Formats: sequence, C-alpha cells, structure tokens
Amino acid sequence: MRELVVLGTGSQVPSRERTQNGYFLRWDDEGFLFDPGEGTQRQMLYAGVAAGAITRMCITHFHGDHCLGMPGIVQRLSLDDVPHPVRAHYPASGQKYFARLRYAASFFERAELLEEPVEEDGLLSVGSFGQLWARRLEHSVDSFGYQLIEPDGRRMLPDRLAAHGIVGPAIGRLQQAGSLQVDGRTVNIEDVSEPRPGQRFAFIMDTRLCENVLRLAQDADLLVIESTYLSSEADLARRFGHLTARQAARVAAECGVRKLVLTHFSQRYQEPERFLSEAAAEFSGEIVVASDLSRTPVPARR
Repeated sequence: MRELVVLGTGSQVPSRERTQNGYFLRWDDEGFLFDPGEGTQRQMLYAGVAAGAITRMCITHFHGDHCLGMPGIVQRLSLDDVPHPVRAHYPASGQKYFARLRYAASFFERAELLEEPVEEDGLLSVGSFGQLWARRLEHSVDSFGYQLIEPDGRRMLPDRLAAHGIVGPAIGRLQQAGSLQVDGRTVNIEDVSEPRPGQRFAFIMDTRLCENVLRLAQDADLLVIESTYLSSEADLARRFGHLTARQAARVAAECGVRKLVLTHFSQRYQEPERFLSEAAAEFSGEIVVASDLSRTPVPARR
C-alpha cells in the first residue's frame, strides 16, 4: 500500500479545525513520518497509525509546528518496544534542538533511534523503497525538502512468459540474470516484459520559491507542499519564507506533478475552498486541500 495519512495541516499555532503539522507516508513496507508537530502522537491514534509502522522520521526544519510532537513519538517508540531501528533525518545545524527534543523528559529508552543529520543537498539513503534525497530550501532557518524516488523497473507479462515456456522459479532467475536459456534459446527479459516507471514522492514545507522546490517536485506522482497563504498575501509569504497556493500549483504544473496536496495553512483562513479555487487556476491535475486525518493514495503507476 502507498498512501499519505495527513495527521495535521495547521501552521504556527493549532486551531479548532487543524492540528499542527504531521504526515505519515506508507510506502510498501516502509513508514515515513514527516514533521511531527504538536499533537502528532494523538493524531496517529485517531488515524490508526501505530508507532511500530514508523521506519524513518524526516524533519524539514526546527520551527515548533514541525517538530514539537517529536518527544512523544520518540518515547512511544520505546513504550511500544518497536523492534526495528528508526532512522531520523533532520538539518545538521539543528543538532542541539534534536537532542533537546529527543530527551525532553525522563523515560526508559529501549527503541533504537539512529540519527542521520542532513548537512547538504544529496542522496541520504538507498533501500528497498528506492532513494531518499534531501535538498535545501529557502526559509528563515535551515530547511530541507525530501524526495523519494523509486528506480524504474520492468513489468513481467504473463502471456509472453507462457509463450516462451518460462514458469515458476525460472521467472525469478530471469529477473535476476536478465536472460535465460530455454530449450536452447536465449530469452532476454526485454522479450517478456515492458518498462515500469518508478514512482516519485516529494515533501516540501516552509520555503520561498527557489530552484530546489522545482527539483524536488519534478515528475512527482504525489507532491505534498505548503501553501501557507493565498496570493493576496504574496508579499507576506515572501517576507516570512513561505509559498502561496497559486505558487504551489504553478510548481506542480511546471514540474509534471500528477497529484497535488496543499497543506500548512495559516490560521487566518477559514475557507479551504479558496485554496482549491486559486490552485485550480494554475494546475489542471488532481488537487487535494488536505484536512486533518484525511488519507490520500499515491496515484496508480503511469
């Protein structure tokens, strides 16, 4: 299963309708928790997301609405005896904040939390999920966006496999070796499969419009991006290092995004349909104005 579980969508302060930030991405056997703001642990309970589902925690920057829920998450990992290591990515310049949050209160630490701070743009990790990248954004403090890239692969075609007499374990051997001898003939994997484009996910929080926003969003199947303000407050957005809904939608249109998720809304706005209307003027694809505890599937493969 690949889906985004939205835990919170507010910015700066929570409101009656919106908890501070929190986003959980199910990606096959991996679980990425992004920006656990205040209240994330409780929102996970409401959403049915167990602490044991988390395999990585990715923090974009150390403003409170993106990290103040971290102490509860860290302690919950130990309380639930999560058996696998959880890797934590965050701006290296915020090391002192991470340390304070990790040990904000006394607890019996049993879970294994592996710190992997981000110092510069680049590839962070490679695994069965694909590649995890980070790119620096433009905000008032060090901030990084994250990008998940699944390598391109091949889709096996049952009718062609049958026509070449390849069945059972022989299919796995063909996938590993790239070719197989069958009755004196060489069958190449291209003969019995077709290209399968890998999927892409991008997560972009507090930032002005910059080149790395475009790099992160490029060809994303699912783009989660802040849209703190409407375009009527564009000057305010730039001054404080944020995007408007119109800017976020324009990024999606220029970068070939398939599904756009808008979030991180200023508490000054009470009508989410205004964000949808503004974004739709720039982007013709699917737009989701995120709400707390909503779920958004990653689009099916191209």
